[in-house]
Amino acid sequence: MQRALREGLVVVTLGTTNAYVAEELLGNPIERERFCAGYIGEDLTRLPVERQAKPLVLRRGEPVELSPDETLAELKAGDVLVKGANVLDPSGVCGVFMASPAGGTVGKFALPAVARGVEIVIPISRAKCIHGSVAALAREVGIERVDAATGSAVGLCPLVGTVVTEVEAVALLYGVRAEHLASEGVGRGTGAVTLLLMGGEADVGKAFAELSALAPTEPPPTVG
Repeated sequence: MQRALREGLVVVTLGTTNAYVAEELLGNPIERERFCAGYIGEDLTRLPVERQAKPLVLRRGEPVELSPDETLAELKAGDVLVKGANVLDPSGVCGVFMASPAGGTVGKFALPAVARGVEIVIPISRAKCIHGSVAALAREVGIERVDAATGSAVGLCPLVGTVVTEVEAVALLYGVRAEHLASEGVGRGTGAVTLLLMGGEADVGKAFAELSALAPTEPPPTVG
């Protein structure tokens, strides 16, 4: 990532988790509720195109306005594509819902990125963990295969890349070991994960203090 920020292209596709990544890379707040395409709300749905923000494209660390085709033309090995996912299975394989017959951002960016050797970074919450196999489920679903759906019918595409959950993020930021202890809650705990932190007393103390102070300041994601 650091090399791509210095020398190449970093592309952050739309997604509720990716919105936080975009803010950190820009150093400024964005309209997170618009940095989204498809999402799970009352059903499987998508934000109207006219309400969607544009993906973030950084060339040598500076934001640039490029169309999807222009971005794809520049994307090469050594660059980074940040692509969110909908599910994470026990083997560490991520899956992305596809409501478009053309495959959406997976078909547009992720598959060409894999073909070219672009580094794909997948930020995803442990709250999206499932018990089944993404590869097995991908063979069972599809826009034209399911008989009924609450909202949009979808396909499921396994996504290969560097997976970064809360566990990996805490290890990178604080040098401590984090274990996923529990998921979900009620009220403001909806979508939350509970982590067990282990390591040196000073490092764990710093991580616990900063994370416990940060958590109440982050409201649940909204879309609109």
